[in-house]
Order: sequence, then structure tokens, then C-alpha cells
Amino acid sequence: MSTSELVDAAATIAAELAQRDAPDSAAVCMRATETLARANDLHESALATLIARVDAVGEMRRWGYPSVRSWLRSRLGMREARAKERINLARQRHRIGEVARRLARGDISYGYAATIASAVTRLDDDDCATAQDILLDLAGQGFSAGKVAAFGSRITDLIAERDGTEKPDPDSRRGYELSWIDSTRSLDGGRYIKGWLNAEDAAVWDGTLAPLAKPAGTEDQRDLSERTAAALTNVLAGGHKATKVTVICDLDTLTGGTAPARLTDGTPIPAEQARRIALNAGVAPLLLGRGHIPLYLGRRVRFATPAQRQVLEALNPSCAVQGCEVPGPLCEVDHVNGWALGNGRTDIDELALTCGFHNRFKATNPEHVHIAKDGDGRYTYRIRPPSDTPAPAPATDLWNPDLWNPATNHRVRSRPRRLRPNPTRGRRQAAGP
Repeated sequence: MSTSELVDAAATIAAELAQRDAPDSAAVCMRATETLARANDLHESALATLIARVDAVGEMRRWGYPSVRSWLRSRLGMREARAKERINLARQRHRIGEVARRLARGDISYGYAATIASAVTRLDDDDCATAQDILLDLAGQGFSAGKVAAFGSRITDLIAERDGTEKPDPDSRRGYELSWIDSTRSLDGGRYIKGWLNAEDAAVWDGTLAPLAKPAGTEDQRDLSERTAAALTNVLAGGHKATKVTVICDLDTLTGGTAPARLTDGTPIPAEQARRIALNAGVAPLLLGRGHIPLYLGRRVRFATPAQRQVLEALNPSCAVQGCEVPGPLCEVDHVNGWALGNGRTDIDELALTCGFHNRFKATNPEHVHIAKDGDGRYTYRIRPPSDTPAPAPATDLWNPDLWNPATNHRVRSRPRRLRPNPTRGRRQAAGP
């Protein structure tokens, strides 16, 4: 059977199994759970191989997804942490060959494999091989996946300890009562920073930087350390003082009504809280029409004005593409009908917000974007599948006994046979949807 047929078979069996009731015997349930969990680990091994292929070719971009992470989150509904974990394993599996082989054989669980893949992400190839040996040895000694993850977070120290190159930490002699920061300038003009914050200062650090260090949408490929550095620079430059919060409410709410207001991301705000915000911050009227603010500029001006953008951010909490989670303030203003085509106008009712990737995707692939407009004036873009997408394979009745009967199906062999190397392995395969 081909890979696609095996995948279809696994999906059909899983669908049938999900409809079955649990056996009456708890012992049978326990044994079945362990067997199914080991099968899931093998599925994760196959999944890592498939994701690695999609990532290497960039197939997800043809379908309108800017990254593998965006594809896994939007198309498959994975949580951010789960998607990142699977991507790490898919990208590191060629560097941790022994881990990949043991996972494929069922000798280690997916939890151990994903933990080791995450630990070696920032290591060079030499340290990666050493780290793999150390962490596999810990797993073999019976340490839990959580313990192995804790060791993986300080894998460079473990490597130095094993090789006898560790050095005593001079910073430990400073004590832990007073906060301290040490900064040295590098030859290229950069600066190295290290230090320690006591509990009080750490609380200030977390309260100030944590909100600013969150991911800026699905296209944000920075890790937490990189986002924290950007947040710290923003605070030192005073940029956080210019942060604006837009609360949308009607006049009745401001004058004592009970209708809730909302933030630009759709989060509801109680009427009383909205009035308190208005008293403390002031009120800036936003006219959703011609009024005194020029929101209809036609073909005279190509780029949207700040007033138009403010209206768009109030109407659109995120990118107009269905399933894209990039926040509106980080998006670009898009001419719905295409400015370069000669049909677009810089009018408020012909503009939408799209992230940078989908703005370029729409400009180069307009035939793959379906545009709809709801009653509130919001545009929704839906990405059509590529035109060369093959038709779905015909459904196979996996419960037909003839399918697994060697007498009627030449693909099924009744006698066991030794697995042989795949003759197509190593060749460049055509990417599929």
C-alpha cells in the first residue's frame, strides 16, 4: 500500500475506534490505553516526517499560509505550544538521528523525542550529538520526560560537566539579596547583558515586560528571549508610553447606558469600566462616515490616512483572511479591488487589513482569494486551494474482507516478509497537497 493509502487506513480505523464504547473491564481499558498511546507515538514519528517535507518545500505557502506554524494552528487547530513542539521535532530529526530511529521503532515515546528536539535547537552539530547521547542516557535510566526536559534546559552545563570543562560561576559569590546587572560591549558595537533580579525587582520586570513580550501574531518567529529583548528596548526608548488603547462604544454608553463597549480585538468591556476609561483618558470621537474626516479619497491618494487606519482597526480586530490571527495594528491596509489593477480606490468601504504575507499573496494570486463582505462592512478573504490540486482519492472500504484477503488482493501477502529499503528513499519526491 502507498503512504497515502496507509494514512487513509489509519484515519478510518481511528474514526471507527473513536465511536466504540470502552470495554467493561478496567484492566482491558488500561492495556488498550497503553497500546494506543504507543501507536500514537508511531503516528507522531510519521507526522514529523510529513511536516518536515512540507516545511522544506514550502508547500503551505501555495495554500495561503505564511508558515508551517500558521498552517498547523489554522488548518489543524493546534495550540501554539503543540505546533511548536511538532515543528521542532520535524526540523531537528535529521540532527538527532538516533532519537528519530528509536521513535520510529517505538523504543522511546514521543514525549522524550520532542523534549530532546527542543533541547538541541540552539546547539551546533557537535554539541547536538553530545546532548543527544546525554539525554538518551537519562531517558534510559528511567528519568521522566519532565526531568529530561529540566536537564535539557541546562544541557550546555551538562556537556561541560561531562567533558570536565566546567568553571565555577563567579556570579554566585554576589549573593541573592541585591539585584545586579553586568553589561559589556562587543567589538561590533553590540552589548552583552547578564544579571540577577531579586523577588521585588523581578515582579516589576514581569509586570512591565511580560505584556510587551507576547507574540505579534502567527508570523512572529521570534522566541521568548528575542521578544523580551525587543520589549526591553521599547521600554528604554519610551515607546511603551505611547501605547494607545482603543475602546469602542456608542454615545448612549458614555452617557449612562448599559450597552457594553469593546476593544478592537472584540473583547467586551462593561459600560461602567468604559466610562471610567473615558474619564481618565479622554474621548476622541471616531466618525464612521464622511463627516469631518476625509475617509473617501478615491484615486487621488494611494496610501490610507491615519484616520482611515483607525477606522479599519476599530472594525477589524485581525487580518481579513479567514483563520489568520495577526492583530489588526500589525497588519497592512489593502485595497480590496487592487490598486495596481486600476480598480482600487482609497475609500474606507474599499479597504481592509491584511498581514504582510497575505497582502503579497493576494497581489500575486488574486484568483486564489475569494472576497466576501458582511452587513457590518467587514471584508473576509478566503484562500482557495491551488488550481493544480489533485482530486481526492476514491474512498476505500477498509472493512471489506476482500481487501485484506491475499486470494483477492495481490497487495496483501499472507506470509511475513523482511522489510527492504525503500527504493525511492533519497530521491526527490513531487510535493503533494
